[in-house]
Amino acid sequence: MSFGTYARKVRDRSLPYGLRVSALRSCVQLYRPIGFHATLAFLEEIAGPFQRDEAALLKALGAIEASRAQWHADMRDYAHRRRQAKRRGQRIPPAEDRNPNGFPPIWYGAARSAALSALRYWSRRRLPSLRVTADSVGNTLDVLVTATLSSGGDLTSEQRQLLALAVAELDGRMQPDLWADDPVAHRRARELLKVARLVETASDDGQPQASTVG
Repeated sequence: MSFGTYARKVRDRSLPYGLRVSALRSCVQLYRPIGFHATLAFLEEIAGPFQRDEAALLKALGAIEASRAQWHADMRDYAHRRRQAKRRGQRIPPAEDRNPNGFPPIWYGAARSAALSALRYWSRRRLPSLRVTADSVGNTLDVLVTATLSSGGDLTSEQRQLLALAVAELDGRMQPDLWADDPVAHRRARELLKVARLVETASDDGQPQASTVG
């Protein structure tokens, strides 16, 4: 079913409450820029205990709908810019022109606070299982996540440089042929890259913050 169909189920008071909560989780399956479980945790942070509270459930739905609408608007704007650029003969988009298509790259409307929320989730639930003493990049990210959370995303220039190096290293590890015989290591590198991107977003004042999600 579509996002809109699930959203209507969330609002339908004639349905059992548990089914409405399940419908919200289905909405999250379809729009989860910071990951499924981290998105649920973020919605609870900003809306309240939606698993048992009607007002919180509707607030959580409104938050995810508003963010998703901004993502769709960004995709439309990007398509418009690309059409104009192609008419000028620019067939290949510039590297700095972020493409919002595919999986949404940020939580629209609250990119930084959502990234910080996701990092709190990762720090509690996922990062411990990704730590490998011999992996300097993993250890660096561990330090950077702690610094990001303690400062609210205000990293020093040295920390930002370490982050850029970590992202470059992990990007390099995404070559499929490097991990043909070790899918576990490839999955771990992919997960670490997700964490690194969250740190980037959490420490970047330039991310789109057009509106709140409350």
